[in-house]
Amino acid sequence: MSYQKNALEYLENTASLYPDKTAFADDARAFSFSSLMQSAKSVSSELIGRGVSLRDRVAVMIDRTAISLVGFFASLYAGACYVPIDVKMPEDRMSDILSQISPSAILLSRKDEKLADYLLSFANVIFLEDAVGKDYDDSILESIRDRVLDIDPAYMIFTSGSTGKPKGIPISHRALIDFTEWMSDYCEVRSDDILGNQAPFYFDLSVKDIYQTLKNGCTTYILPKKLFMFPTLLADHLNSHNVTALIWSTSAFRLVADSGIFEKKSVPSLKKVILGGEALLAKHLNIWKAAHPKCQFINLYGPTEVTVDCTAYKIDRDFADGEPIPIGKACRNMEVILLDEELNPVPSGVSGEICVRGIGLALGYFGDSYKTSQSFIDNPLNPYYPEKLYRTGDIAKVGEDGNLYFLSRRDEQIKHMGYRIELGEIETVLSAVAGVGEAVCLFDQSDDQIVCCAATDLDPSEIIQAIKSSLPKYMIPNVWKITSSLPHNSNGKIDRAKLKADYFAEKSK
Repeated sequence: MSYQKNALEYLENTASLYPDKTAFADDARAFSFSSLMQSAKSVSSELIGRGVSLRDRVAVMIDRTAISLVGFFASLYAGACYVPIDVKMPEDRMSDILSQISPSAILLSRKDEKLADYLLSFANVIFLEDAVGKDYDDSILESIRDRVLDIDPAYMIFTSGSTGKPKGIPISHRALIDFTEWMSDYCEVRSDDILGNQAPFYFDLSVKDIYQTLKNGCTTYILPKKLFMFPTLLADHLNSHNVTALIWSTSAFRLVADSGIFEKKSVPSLKKVILGGEALLAKHLNIWKAAHPKCQFINLYGPTEVTVDCTAYKIDRDFADGEPIPIGKACRNMEVILLDEELNPVPSGVSGEICVRGIGLALGYFGDSYKTSQSFIDNPLNPYYPEKLYRTGDIAKVGEDGNLYFLSRRDEQIKHMGYRIELGEIETVLSAVAGVGEAVCLFDQSDDQIVCCAATDLDPSEIIQAIKSSLPKYMIPNVWKITSSLPHNSNGKIDRAKLKADYFAEKSK
């Protein structure tokens, strides 16, 4: 096989093998691999005509539509980096991102043309539907391709920043290709797989759906968001398409597990479920496994800064409801090192910060050299030449089985009553209690109290009774906030920042 240096080669190779096969489909429109490639080339010609050039940024305003993906690949054909932006994003955040990246062009669907006047203040707006089908010159596209290096950025995902300002994380073609090759092998994705896409295209989890489809010639159906409010319809939808693989966020997996749908029906065609985004709880896994006993479940871990994932674990045994599930071992061509606060390696069984090295590391934080230098540090274990190590801020330990176990965020490691405690360990036990939907622990340092926010109908005394055999007294929460549900952010993760802000605001009254 010849050396691959551009992610577009996945699309082109598969279009030559399966030209008429459906690549991506939403409820309104489907693109075959051939039509996807031709459409992307047409739109790229319009981008080039508007002055987009090598390593520029193209903002692609996206929704849960297949045509959004045309915008991604069109940007790559123009030699640029695509930046997915949710059309439903709050205007202030949208402005912040667009101001940061200074896009050379903005791609927009006609169905969202009400945004056009607002977006024109940032860059030229090109309507995807208008540009699809226009003529293009392959020789021009080829000359651009020759100048794109595999270290150039392919896409940039924005994540929440600790200061409230979103951070842009550019990922190179090489990192994307390396990850895609590993995932295809490890997860055994095949051309006859049919994927049900759940992750929004502005969330890096969707990178797995997109590029596994392109590399392997799968078909991906983009699941309407409303289906997740009606699990029976969701199951029917998956069954109607004979979906064989799900690459979902753990929060969506939990939502379906908690709905009770699997007491009535399952998805018999399902062969593999690949999860990531948050800690996977055994009680949710067990509900899915009971309904799909022949299905392979895979737990992946990694932040956006390492090209989606850096560790993996194929679930190969049964877990009790309260038992932690490992995040596994480093992906191929990646190394995970656990370091203490002084950046020294920790012994096996001792918790440390997950630090990652390998080709999958992002190019840094866009336009922010200070934050980049704080998180992408020189490897303290290699004094001989420059080598970057990414500090994830996540705490883990190596278990007796040799696997990594996620414990908490670095800022969730506390010292309470003289003991060093991982709040994530408490949350794992709490979430295993029957009747507790979700549970998050906060630390009130001023009063030296552990605060539990739980979605449940149970009384705190009932929860304490259920967990006291699993946790020492000093790890049992002192303050309880009982509610019907916990807030979630746009990626479906529990909004810990809001919970913390609400708690301290209420306390200060």
